[in-house]
Amino acid sequence: MTKAELKEFLDAKVLQYNHPKFLEDDPLQIPHRFTQKEDIEISAFLAATIAWGNRKSIINNASKLMDLMGNTPYDFVMNHTEIDLKKLHGFVHRTFNAIDLGYFVTSLQNIYTHHDGLEGVFTSHQAKDSMQPAIAKFKEVFFELPHQIRTTKHISDPNKGSAAKRINMFLRWMVRDNSTGVDFGLWKGISPSKLSCPLDVHTGNVGRKLKLLKRKQNDAMALLELDKNLRKMDPNDPVKYDFALFGLGVFEGF
Repeated sequence: MTKAELKEFLDAKVLQYNHPKFLEDDPLQIPHRFTQKEDIEISAFLAATIAWGNRKSIINNASKLMDLMGNTPYDFVMNHTEIDLKKLHGFVHRTFNAIDLGYFVTSLQNIYTHHDGLEGVFTSHQAKDSMQPAIAKFKEVFFELPHQIRTTKHISDPNKGSAAKRINMFLRWMVRDNSTGVDFGLWKGISPSKLSCPLDVHTGNVGRKLKLLKRKQNDAMALLELDKNLRKMDPNDPVKYDFALFGLGVFEGF
């Protein structure tokens, strides 16, 4: 395909997959259960955090997590007691367990109390043309309280070579407009042009087949390469192509 043909092909796939029916089998359905801004943010962040492995298992465990928080995640984060935290004991999703979850709850409380919430951290530390420095700063802020070393692996750091797939996905959910009823468009202080594609095995493999990506590892350098090529097709909303690449990989076996 020529560059023009590739763009036309991917734009068509964006229209196909950037649709509410996409939510039926996606963890993004979890925050769509809520209407309050902070409930959406926190449920989205937690769902994104455990978004690896089998998608059905991710959705089931994210649903269990919301149940454990009384389906009021913001109220739970801000007003929980030690007894409430004990209710989380036994929760596990792959290597993310109750120890990690307990810290996540207390850290989120700290962030909403002292850092103007999740939106405040990411918005205040964004770079001119990228959110990757903000992700690295977010990890620093997130772990400013006493914590176990094991829990740090659940927040990625682009400065250490990570593609930070799950946080980039969370940022897409929060920043991109909600005109199609998929993403939320809640955070107005961040331009979609700064977002990066959530790079995983599916988007990476499809990106290589379409010659958008040469690097073999799905790491920070690969993300930079993919971002550069996606921005050539749409500098204002490059991450919309996540729908096309992911959809082609997961649903069409491209």
